[in-house]
Amino acid sequence: MKAYVNDTCIGCGMCNSICPSVFDMTDEGVAQAADATVAAADEASVREAIDSCPVCAIEEQ
Repeated sequence: MKAYVNDTCIGCGMCNSICPSVFDMTDEGVAQAADATVAAADEASVREAIDSCPVCAIEEQ
């Protein structure tokens, strides 16, 4: 799986706090996902981040 943060991100940092190995915050104050395929060990955390995002900005690809 891969994760993608779309343009609706408000920069709350929830995803980064749940799964910092996949999500980080940009200099613009919004989240971005790592370009690489998500490691199997991180998939559950990515799904938790998807479910926890208050604006549904994280998509699974």
